[in-house]
Amino acid sequence: VQLQASGGGLVQAGGSLRLYCAASGITFSTYSMGWFRQAPGKEREFVAFISYLSGNNWLADPVKGRFTIDRDNAENTVWLQMNMLKPEDTAVYFCAATTKVATSWPRDYDYWGQGTQVTVSS
Repeated sequence: VQLQASGGGLVQAGGSLRLYCAASGITFSTYSMGWFRQAPGKEREFVAFISYLSGNNWLADPVKGRFTIDRDNAENTVWLQMNMLKPEDTAVYFCAATTKVATSWPRDYDYWGQGTQVTVSS
């Protein structure tokens, strides 16, 4: 199983980035996908989630109205569109896969990608 995250980079505050996560080795359409982030010295935190059931999604409060999550089951890909980025969004972003319908708990996720760095300058 491999989850390959990409799309991170350096952006100024107010800018946008789109993160991608390509999955292989799993039946993608039967896995819900999540994005988490971890800033230096902080615990990993939930960012967004999209269920394998009807594509229902859920965003953490700090990113609501700025981030969106979507998936393409034909391409085994999930992406996170990040707009109006803030310096506090700076972190390593991880994608993860779970067989649960809906969860924001890292421990519920079965597979994790390697992470992609997002840095937002002020």
